[in-house]
Amino acid sequence: MLLIVGILGAVAAPRFFEQRTFDVAGFSQQTTALIRLAQKQAIAQNRNVYVRLDGNSVALCYDTGCNGKVPAPANSNSGSATTLARCGNLTTWACEGIPNGLAITAAPMFYFDPAGKPFNASDGDSVVNSTFVARLAVRVSGGGISQDTVIEPETGFTR
Repeated sequence: MLLIVGILGAVAAPRFFEQRTFDVAGFSQQTTALIRLAQKQAIAQNRNVYVRLDGNSVALCYDTGCNGKVPAPANSNSGSATTLARCGNLTTWACEGIPNGLAITAAPMFYFDPAGKPFNASDGDSVVNSTFVARLAVRVSGGGISQDTVIEPETGFTR
């Protein structure tokens, strides 16, 4: 029994106490929350809301060029140094910078229409049938750990 505890302690403890594990989980949850906010904003405001995943940040915009920025909840994002550097020094924008040492993989941009249905950004604003036909997995990874946020194609359900 003592041998098993020793082996588990040697293998599992370093991984459990590594900061990167918590960074991946935390940023993955922030990403999920921002994507859910995008869908809610699209429905509530009866307009398209774009989710930009550019490899440096996750940001919500009203257009493909991110000229119209979706306000952050309570008018403030996390305000971390990384977020400020990667989101144009704006604290009022629904944008979060990816922490150093982490990576994010997904389509660079998609949007929710006023009904909350996801569309690829390349579909354009007036398309009726979405080419967003497969589940989209947004993967946050770092230090050998990864977590996915999944967006369902027809409903936009995000988990």
